[in-house]
Amino acid sequence: MNERAFASDNASGVHPRVLAAIAAANQGHTPAYGDDPWTARASAALCEAFNSDAEVLFCFGGTGANVISLAAVTRPHEAVLCADSAHVWSSECAAPERFLGGKLIPIAHQFGKISSAEITPYLGPGRGVHHTRPRVVTVTQPTEYGVLYSREELRELADFVHQHGLLLHVDGARFANAAAALGCTLAELGPECGVDILSFGGTKNGLLGGEAVLIFNRAATLHADYTRKQAMQLASKMRFISAQFLAYLEDELWRTLASQANQMASLLVTHCTDIDGLDFICPVDCNMLFPRLPQPVITELQKSFYFYTWDEQESIARWITSFDTTETDVLELSSAVARIISALGH
Repeated sequence: MNERAFASDNASGVHPRVLAAIAAANQGHTPAYGDDPWTARASAALCEAFNSDAEVLFCFGGTGANVISLAAVTRPHEAVLCADSAHVWSSECAAPERFLGGKLIPIAHQFGKISSAEITPYLGPGRGVHHTRPRVVTVTQPTEYGVLYSREELRELADFVHQHGLLLHVDGARFANAAAALGCTLAELGPECGVDILSFGGTKNGLLGGEAVLIFNRAATLHADYTRKQAMQLASKMRFISAQFLAYLEDELWRTLASQANQMASLLVTHCTDIDGLDFICPVDCNMLFPRLPQPVITELQKSFYFYTWDEQESIARWITSFDTTETDVLELSSAVARIISALGH
């Protein structure tokens, strides 16, 4: 089995600068639960990076970040609209619904992207107290298919959502990859696009375990810190999460790491372009690729490389490159694909 996995960027290690930041924070005693200097500095650094006076809530899990974000602004009789491919709908074991006491409503999408056209049918008058009331639209940037919302698309969506009295949440587990691919700042892709709440991920991009909820629209919620506590995402030794974000933001390390992952995905596309029997089902905008391959090829390839089959019926695999993926890794995978397709006669 190739030690460089293409199954998920969760499989990669921790960047040395992040490990060094954790070690540096491991000195003496300090107040717990976020009342420490590292958390104060990291919160200020995030506000500066996003050019916002956002409320910052550090946590240690992506699902937890999404639950906190949604629970902070919804009541049990309210609903969250999301793509039916969204992580909150398909991959979080109903944690949002269990915690919110409300309802998630999955809607149609195009490679994970939703627009005002897909949302509009759910904004009718309803039947009063017999129906849940839509409160939040949540989108993933980049989507679960690795496709990006442009800044213009996100701004247009935010304007539409706000016109209907709703809020826009972004699941940004790979938000750094999106910003790096679009060549923009975190602020330009976040609050400047009208995003109300962001789940800002770091674990998939070189952190040991660190996520942050950023509430840009502070008027939309009260006591979100209590929500984090109830969601069991309040770390007692929070300095070790906060220290990671200090390293992550310094000299835009997030961009360096995300750009490497994105570039390796682009290189993989280049090496696979002329391989007969392989095609990508959607644009490769960042570090996620969805190749359609004959099932026997997928089976044989998985003997040497760790990756998931995304859709068995359609014979679609999912490859994800990471901040530490190298050109050698890419060449080994693409060469193996070509070799196996040729050997199996596909």
